[in-house]
Amino acid sequence: MVSIGGPVRALARDDAQTAVSALYQQHWAGLVRLAVLVMDDRQAAEDVVQEAFTNLYRHWPLKESAAALGYLRTAVLNRSRSVLRRRRVARLYIPPHQAPNASAESDVVLGEERLQVQRALQALPTRTREVLVLRFYLDLPFAEIAQLLGIGESSARSNASRGLATLTDRLKDIR
Repeated sequence: MVSIGGPVRALARDDAQTAVSALYQQHWAGLVRLAVLVMDDRQAAEDVVQEAFTNLYRHWPLKESAAALGYLRTAVLNRSRSVLRRRRVARLYIPPHQAPNASAESDVVLGEERLQVQRALQALPTRTREVLVLRFYLDLPFAEIAQLLGIGESSARSNASRGLATLTDRLKDIR
């Protein structure tokens, strides 16, 4: 598990509000990015991250305060999976509707290539997408990815390899 260093250890002695607020300021944006990349829904991602921080606050102090970031990442991934699972079930029973297209402004901001990468990433299986996001967007080592996802390190490596091969094939035109 990643250690988040001195400030949180010192805060472990303080109250939960101070400790969780410091974590929120340091890691909120990165956790939202993780959830967005897994779910492809900014609003739902923010809700998932907020829920993770709320649960952390309720369970403070942790047995090991240095593990707080790992706790948050795991909570965000697990909740994101739950949201995706519910959406899949809902799609089976609710007739499809036309979702509004992304705004022209967001298309311009993101750029066509970035949108193609996002679409290709979203088309990957959930586990493969999670491994790639954790590895290449958060720069986590395979050992930590394996621990966060509850899989073996070799499985994390093979998921990353397969995912990169698939992305390379799907995105060969934008190189």
